[in-house]
Amino acid sequence: MRSGTLIGLALIVLGILALVYQGIGYTKHKDVVDIGPIHATKDEHKTIPLPPILGAIALVGGIVLVARDRK
Repeated sequence: MRSGTLIGLALIVLGILALVYQGIGYTKHKDVVDIGPIHATKDEHKTIPLPPILGAIALVGGIVLVARDRK
């Protein structure tokens, strides 16, 4: 397989994932109180949004790379 085809396939997969999930979620642990033996933490759930246009561009770019290497 050519490297262009591999990159194209990777872009297609990433584009589909970006369109399906539309964001990357993660949890951040913060210390709220830390006084002697007393510890209190807080979990914050955050999301990094991925615009659908980003997924569409990756998908189209991957298709173009795969199609170009087939010729």
